[in-house]
Amino acid sequence: MDEFEFARSVTIGQYVPGTSIVHRIDPRAKLIAFVALIAAVITQASYLGNAVALAVVVAIVFASGIPFGYVLSGIRPLVPILIVYTAFNFVFLGNYDPTGSAVLWRQPIEIGPIHFNFTITENSTRQTIQGVMRVLDLVLLSSALTLTTTITATAKGVESLLQPFRRVRVPGHEIAMVLAIAYRFMPTVAEELERLMKAQASRGADFGSPGAFRFVQRARQLVPITVPLFVSAFRRAEDLILAMEARCYVGGAGRTPVRLGRLHGLDWSAMAFAWAITVALLATRFPV
Repeated sequence: MDEFEFARSVTIGQYVPGTSIVHRIDPRAKLIAFVALIAAVITQASYLGNAVALAVVVAIVFASGIPFGYVLSGIRPLVPILIVYTAFNFVFLGNYDPTGSAVLWRQPIEIGPIHFNFTITENSTRQTIQGVMRVLDLVLLSSALTLTTTITATAKGVESLLQPFRRVRVPGHEIAMVLAIAYRFMPTVAEELERLMKAQASRGADFGSPGAFRFVQRARQLVPITVPLFVSAFRRAEDLILAMEARCYVGGAGRTPVRLGRLHGLDWSAMAFAWAITVALLATRFPV
């Protein structure tokens, strides 16, 4: 039942202990650098700029000391979504291109009474490549952040960065708590989905053969799993609420926040590197 091993494919929310340079960076510095690199990734409109951003992200993953194959396993569940995204871009954006860019390839398709053209234009190609590369960058960056930082440290970092905004009633502690709970629930939901599918398969349920191009059949077979999955998730959420209420949790009001230590040279260097990359990518005019 290797095709049901979903927990191993969820890299966001996991933590891998290590002593790499990325592990040693303060969580506040990691979060600031993460925001800077995200800004660099989502603002690139050229092929070369996206390639440079992806190369920087891959270098960060290698610097973290996490096996690159394990990090890539987090992209595997997104492959069907990226395939659908690519097809929709070429079908809709290619046929109704508002920019009037050059048509690179056009193929009429007939499916019974339905007739349409599968059109690839210069603009649709650029939009598709940009979208796919941005998704890859976001997944790799998020995996590098969560795999090298414990959930507790991430929550403390978020709360510390939002602490100056408490005067304008920004609930920093609550935001950090929600973030920590969401991170913890990602692997839990994957394990619950894995358990439900194995239980259904042992009773004779057919979920289809695994494969990147058979996602429609597998998605149809997964519909009966969604109801018990959501019921289980809501039950776990209710148990968590009751446990927090039993411990008299009242949010950040009147609570003393954990004070993190001062930032060191490595932390300032990481933030400077991230912002330098961002400024360089934004300021550079790439030819393509």
